[in-house]
Amino acid sequence: MNETLWEKAVDFHGHTCMGLVFGYRVVEAAWRVFGERDVDEQYVAIVENDNCSIDAIQVLLSCTLGKGNLIYKDYGKPAYTFIRRKDNKAIRVTLLDPPDENRDIIRALREKVDAGQASETEKELLKTKSEEQIAAYRSRPLEEICKVQEVDAEIPERARLFSSVICTSCGEKVMEPRARLQNGQIVCIPCSLAYTRGWGTA
Repeated sequence: MNETLWEKAVDFHGHTCMGLVFGYRVVEAAWRVFGERDVDEQYVAIVENDNCSIDAIQVLLSCTLGKGNLIYKDYGKPAYTFIRRKDNKAIRVTLLDPPDENRDIIRALREKVDAGQASETEKELLKTKSEEQIAAYRSRPLEEICKVQEVDAEIPERARLFSSVICTSCGEKVMEPRARLQNGQIVCIPCSLAYTRGWGTA
């Protein structure tokens, strides 16, 4: 990992933040095990949150939603599983919570800023403390930032192409596996009427 890669992640994401730092370090953990960037969808990333960290994984590991080798699970957990198809090797990376003297200060300052109650001095202090925190987490030993475990993982199938059908309600295309049948007519998910009886989403 080097400054060029960090700048690449920042450029892709649009700004620096702690979420991006965590993604950057998670990528470092994956590279320590696998040793190379993804080639031809050999890697699969299964992420359990949708925060800023995912952008670092997309741009640095080349695991993307469009390629089908980035799989999102809405668990709200800072956890990431990486699988290499050629040998079924898999690791799970979870973030740790190391001591951080700036954390409480930043939280208090951000609350004041968000509430519109911060002075200009406090705004500048928030910026300074945030930059210090980002720099610290970029340079801390990786073992303080995340835990890496080898795991057994089921390898998802590669992305496939499907034919499209037309929704009889909105007239838009929908891929066949996502289409629904309602009153004998093909409809897309947004146009379908959910029938869950409280058990979950459609």
